[in-house]
Amino acid sequence: MANQEPPSTAAPAAASTRYAIDTPTSRLQVRAFATGLLSALGHSPTISAAEFSGELALPGGKPAEGILTLRINAASLTVGGDIKEKDRDEIQRTMQADVLESSNYPEITFSSSRVVAEQTGENQYRVKVTGAMGLHGVSRDEEITAYLTVSGDQARAYGEFSLLQSNYAIRPISIAGGALKLKDELKFSFDLSLRKIA
Repeated sequence: MANQEPPSTAAPAAASTRYAIDTPTSRLQVRAFATGLLSALGHSPTISAAEFSGELALPGGKPAEGILTLRINAASLTVGGDIKEKDRDEIQRTMQADVLESSNYPEITFSSSRVVAEQTGENQYRVKVTGAMGLHGVSRDEEITAYLTVSGDQARAYGEFSLLQSNYAIRPISIAGGALKLKDELKFSFDLSLRKIA
């Protein structure tokens, strides 16, 4: 009589709860900081992304096992803030053509590889997300600290993080003959509304 395999005792893989970013109700901004002779005039632009998408998957509903992906259309980044229109137009042109080179590198991406979550309240978590940031043809690991709330069919993630343009082979903006420059550091802020899709 042939030996029979014992029944498998492995637990079935936990199903993922998936959320998609609701772009119209979300915000993704970048703050740059001025240096140079004209920095005293307050020329520190805020750059906003108009076109971005992404998804958060929570296997078994657990943030500590979450997977986050994000895609930003580089050409949709626009300069705002309290800046003269002439300077804003020049910064916008320089940013797209010379800094981001968005025609060659049309997408900015982030894909998480590790998440550490600390529960801070009911359905509320402080999470540290490590993952690959793809920007200007360069991929580097970055760590993002965020606050996550999960409630039924909706979730919200918000926070801030910084990165250095030089790490991504980017030359910071310089206009007006070098009288107005932007520092190497950029500060990102985000407030993402997410809706359950599965």
